[in-house]
Amino acid sequence: MDALRSFEWERLVAGDMSWAAQIFAAVLAILLLNFFLLRLLDRVHASLTRTANPWDDAFVEALRLPLRVFVWLAGLTFVVHIVESQTEGASAFFSSLDPVLDVGIIAVFVWFLMRLVERVEENLLQTMEAAGKSVDRTTADALAKLVRASVVIAAALVIMQTLGFSISGLLAFGGIGGIAIGFAAKDLLANFLGGLILFFDRPFVVGDWIRSPDREIEGTVEEIGWRQTKIRTFDKRPLYVPNGFFLSMAIENPSRMSHRRIKETIGVRYDDLDKMGAITAEVRQMLIGHPEIDESQTLMVNFNAFAPSSLDFFIYTFTHTTVWTDFHVIKQDVLLKIGKIIAAHGAEIAFPTSTVHVPERVRIQEEPGAAD
Repeated sequence: MDALRSFEWERLVAGDMSWAAQIFAAVLAILLLNFFLLRLLDRVHASLTRTANPWDDAFVEALRLPLRVFVWLAGLTFVVHIVESQTEGASAFFSSLDPVLDVGIIAVFVWFLMRLVERVEENLLQTMEAAGKSVDRTTADALAKLVRASVVIAAALVIMQTLGFSISGLLAFGGIGGIAIGFAAKDLLANFLGGLILFFDRPFVVGDWIRSPDREIEGTVEEIGWRQTKIRTFDKRPLYVPNGFFLSMAIENPSRMSHRRIKETIGVRYDDLDKMGAITAEVRQMLIGHPEIDESQTLMVNFNAFAPSSLDFFIYTFTHTTVWTDFHVIKQDVLLKIGKIIAAHGAEIAFPTSTVHVPERVRIQEEPGAAD
């Protein structure tokens, strides 16, 4: 009897040692595999960065972290099965862990796809910019967001199916519940539709200077999202505008101007009426010969008004540049040259004056002692 008991104890101890050895071997294999995978991916990535293809190094870079996590999840699954085979009465608990591990593997795969989309987007934009090609970051960002949203929705459906939920029932419920959700979230849907219209119509893109004549909105577009657009005003404050507003308001996009306009009125004295024709003619010639003025556009210099204190003529012309800072330098140069032309003709720029006519019968009587 004692020999039998001793044999049973030795068998249990040997079984426990075998169980521990298998777990130790599995963990060691995971560590070694992660180590070699990291070294291999580093070498592959270093060699692929020297190629012109933007997809290969993006794939390796996106795979680096998710693959290591996947190895740990696969190793953990193997360890769980080892423990389950050696543990009696706990099969229900370990069986409930299987869907959790499956969800983890799906999440890792989704993580990899999200990283891949991000890396490919960055690489494509950098490659196009380096090649000197025009880059539409708004369209690229919209397509990347659409792909990421598709990946998340598909992964959510797969996860729910893995956890035992009926997808067909969920889709049927979505058709009925979508109407109620639509009424409850009409503003959210309006913003979403507004974002889609912005992406397809593209009245502006990231980097454009926009303004609304009927609302106090003006600044540079920094980000166009699905729900709202971020605008940086000229005093450097961030302005977040829901996309639904763009469906009903007018938007000006000065960044897409072909030219900038100079429209000014200059007045000279009434005493210089006889010099007005020569002044306007010389100003016209100066504008035609100015290297920064586009003479192919409308160019007008005309005397147009007998103002209360001046004889007014106006200039109407366009510059080649649309850059705001350069435009003001050109405008300053034009106005200074006009001032020199007026002075060269012996005329003067008028300023508001008043003339008081005093009848001869009116005399100003001095008060007694005022001379003192």
